Amino acid sequence: MLQGQLDSEKNQVERNRMGQFATPPELAMDILRYAKAHLGRNERVRFIDPSIGTGSFYSALLRVFPQRSIAVAVGYEIDPHYGTPAANLWGKTGLDVRLTDFTRAESPPDAERFNLLICNPPYVRHHHIDSSEKQRLKARMQEASGMRLSGLAGLYCYFLGLSHAWLADEGLAGWLVPSEFMDVNYGAALRSYLLSEVTLMHLHRFDPNDVQFGDALVSSVVIWFRKAKPPSEHQVRFTYGGSLDCPRLERLVPAKVLARSPKWTRYPEKEEADGANVPVLGDFFSIKRGLVTGSNQYFILTPEEIELRGLPREAFRPILPSPRYLQKDEVPADKDGNPVLKRRLFLLDCRLSEAQTRRRYPALWKYLEEGEALGVAKRYLCRHRTPWYTQEDRPPAPFVCTYLGRSDTKNGRPFRFILNHSRATAANVYLMLYPKGPIAQALDEDPTLKKRLWEFLNEIHPQVMLGEGRVYGGGLHKLEPRELSNVPVSAFSELLPAQARLQPEKQRELFVAV
Repeated sequence: MLQGQLDSEKNQVERNRMGQFATPPELAMDILRYAKAHLGRNERVRFIDPSIGTGSFYSALLRVFPQRSIAVAVGYEIDPHYGTPAANLWGKTGLDVRLTDFTRAESPPDAERFNLLICNPPYVRHHHIDSSEKQRLKARMQEASGMRLSGLAGLYCYFLGLSHAWLADEGLAGWLVPSEFMDVNYGAALRSYLLSEVTLMHLHRFDPNDVQFGDALVSSVVIWFRKAKPPSEHQVRFTYGGSLDCPRLERLVPAKVLARSPKWTRYPEKEEADGANVPVLGDFFSIKRGLVTGSNQYFILTPEEIELRGLPREAFRPILPSPRYLQKDEVPADKDGNPVLKRRLFLLDCRLSEAQTRRRYPALWKYLEEGEALGVAKRYLCRHRTPWYTQEDRPPAPFVCTYLGRSDTKNGRPFRFILNHSRATAANVYLMLYPKGPIAQALDEDPTLKKRLWEFLNEIHPQVMLGEGRVYGGGLHKLEPRELSNVPVSAFSELLPAQARLQPEKQRELFVAV
């Protein structure tokens, strides 16, 4: 009740900026019951929560552990909006609520460290942390745990690393955090820490369609580890879906396998990452994200808008509309190469200098002056282009793939491959697939191959695609260019003429170099 009242007194924007998403009481109880089962039977609890909020985990601690077994309980909370009511609520039960920033607090001496650390740290994205604060956090992090984090890491990564100095040897830690660190490049340092500096016991990932926080689009995982170096031949328990006590899927994964796996969300469904010799899409295509205009509303116009303003057609090129406007996955073209679609759009992309444009196209120059008056020219991307109204070099691609998708679509396919017969480019809601060397040549020589390749792309099993991408709460999946490049396509070569097929490893490396 207190949590609901306090949340209602803050707006969503402020809570998002501070990463304040409370742990549901039922989940807090599951986590503390798990902790009790793995803590020493006769061990007195020295409990700490570095981001206690109103005390969801502490409430569960009191319900799960006998009061006599709790020696010490400490909670840190930076925001007095939550911390002060929490101190009032739990003050007579023995909880020491410290209204200060955990990341600035000094860690205790060895004898006063904690044997049970449970935390749902603030989910503050990196762009809400200013550069000076990042430098401070990085320095403290390296001192506490040896981790060297990327500047793209969220605040929860710093909380986890800094807590290393607070946890007693053999102490147990349970962290409820976003699952993104399991896949992204900036999570590599955290993954390395979990494999080398502590004994990673268990990772339980919740089904992304079962969002743990009703007000945050986050896919969550619970990390369990002990503060002790891992034994040789160590294996980590991976579970997925359901609850901590009753997961839908389960598998033990050797730590040495995890050390060479760039994506941990493939487990427990897969036994091990696909072999290095299996062909992937990146062997056949150069994959790039679609272009970013800096202001779609200004730079992308309909034919009617272009005609009404008297703008020169030669200053525009066709661009595909958003996937929601493509009812079919094949884009035909007219005699000029423009897409034959109900929604037709054109991108302003003039390569002439300002002096040339002013002299040659007065109507376009007037439109550009409007853009400057609206502040478009001063936007970050635009002011780093010369001239500001020219666009990225993204030629039309014969195949494009949607960038975002959900797994609960009617056909069960979160991503769509579009066959593009037109000369239209694409915005960054698509990934663009450009055939490499021998493949491009084969397509030139046999136009029918293009459709066969497209049909094959759409036959890639959804789980194969999902295994390479990343997922957010509510089942929203995303693919970056590198992730799409890593999708295995072992049978793809069979569609190609002999000279374009992948050969043994040595020749494969030569082909990739092309």
